[in-house]
Amino acid sequence: MLNHDVTQLLINGQRRASSDGGTRTITHPADGHEVATFAEATAADTTAAIEAARAAFDGGHWGSFTGEQRSKILSQVADILERDKEIFASAESEDTAKRIVEARYDIDDVISVFRHFATKANELHERDINVGRDGIRSTMVTEPIGIVAMITPWNYPLLQASWKIAPALATGCTFVIKPSELTPSTTSLLMNSLSEAGVPDGVANIVFGAGATAGGPLSVHPDVDMVSFTGGLATGKRVMANAAETVKRVALELGGKNPNIIFADADLDAAIDNALTAVFLHSGQVCSAGARLLVERSVHDRVVDEIARRADHIVLGGAYDDDAESGSLISAAHRDKVEAYVNAAVAEGATLRAGGVRPSGEQFTNGYFFRPTVLDNCTTDMTCVQDESFGPVLTVEVFDTEAEAIALGNDTIYGLAGAVWTTDDDKAQRVARKLRHGTIWINDYHPYVAQAEWGGYKQSGVGRELGDAGLAEYLEHKHIWHNLVPARSEWFRTMEGSN
Repeated sequence: MLNHDVTQLLINGQRRASSDGGTRTITHPADGHEVATFAEATAADTTAAIEAARAAFDGGHWGSFTGEQRSKILSQVADILERDKEIFASAESEDTAKRIVEARYDIDDVISVFRHFATKANELHERDINVGRDGIRSTMVTEPIGIVAMITPWNYPLLQASWKIAPALATGCTFVIKPSELTPSTTSLLMNSLSEAGVPDGVANIVFGAGATAGGPLSVHPDVDMVSFTGGLATGKRVMANAAETVKRVALELGGKNPNIIFADADLDAAIDNALTAVFLHSGQVCSAGARLLVERSVHDRVVDEIARRADHIVLGGAYDDDAESGSLISAAHRDKVEAYVNAAVAEGATLRAGGVRPSGEQFTNGYFFRPTVLDNCTTDMTCVQDESFGPVLTVEVFDTEAEAIALGNDTIYGLAGAVWTTDDDKAQRVARKLRHGTIWINDYHPYVAQAEWGGYKQSGVGRELGDAGLAEYLEHKHIWHNLVPARSEWFRTMEGSN
């Protein structure tokens, strides 16, 4: 169980209960045991957190911190995370039911994000501009955008929080974060780490609860300068519409329906193995999951037969089950949604090649498990190909030519990620550059680094996280024009002393 203070709201450096005493109990998705009971924020609580962030930005001493000082804080956060890695990994597994080995990898990635932005905090500097005129000093300066509202999802709670918090602190912003009401533990633990590393009171604030109530003020409050949201498309659209009322900056990462393209000349053993990882990692609850398999017709049977065979042998289990290769879904409601998605796909004409059912066995009775599923003979006009299941479901389409593969890969409202498998380097580059998705892997799937931008085309989102562009989301750029030899302009020739 978590310490009591971690389950309370953090506003202006003080842990507190919600203003109406409301709470929510978090349960472990794999077996239903109680994880912790968190304070459930009201809209008034969230407003108080925004006001604290505003006061810390406008009048606190945070604004006097140099880039070097902010860099040291971020490095210290990374050190604390390394020290407490097992605590964070365990808390992440408890909330999400992902295998502990996956959670440990996630914490390693979080550490790398804080270390990367620690280096970037030191690199923020002024830029002189040669305007071609004597007596003029022209300077571009960067300044923090201000108060950032952050809303993060349940599938990678701490990782997604780090993608927002690290650049915000690197640039000198203050923030209010609302993690998913299903998985708040590690983000709340991180708030304690930030304080230990020297982040002043009011700079980092956290509220818990449902989006409509606890998250409501974050996208509409006039004191918020930016909203960074990761989650579903429908909610993202509402956040964007709300933010438009006060013309806030918006950064959205809204998921994807990501094509994984296998050409006949690929290393098929590697392509098949990675196709399983692409879609079934974390039970498919990954925004960049390779849930659309596009395979050249001549190798379709070989590829799909083997993927289906191996999918049927994937071992499901709990977070600490050493034999398990995949875990449960996040909730009963989500499992029901995935199950309905598969049933609808079969009704549309897809062929069920593997899975499609809840696993049998007493060990699965109290959890939200669903077997890895392969749906063959799919076409782009099917709902299962166009809509995101966010579960362990792979749809399979065939193509005959390179041009057809590209057209199919782009036939989606989303544009987050995709992959190309071929031994022809020229073809790989041609296809990668014509796919309208923010990340393209060639002969690989899933790796990312903090130094490279992440984000999507089309309805996968707006803006970027990570990399230089991800840092720039949290910055304003100001031009300062300094005339060193001021003089009359004499543009208007009105005589002195006349009326």
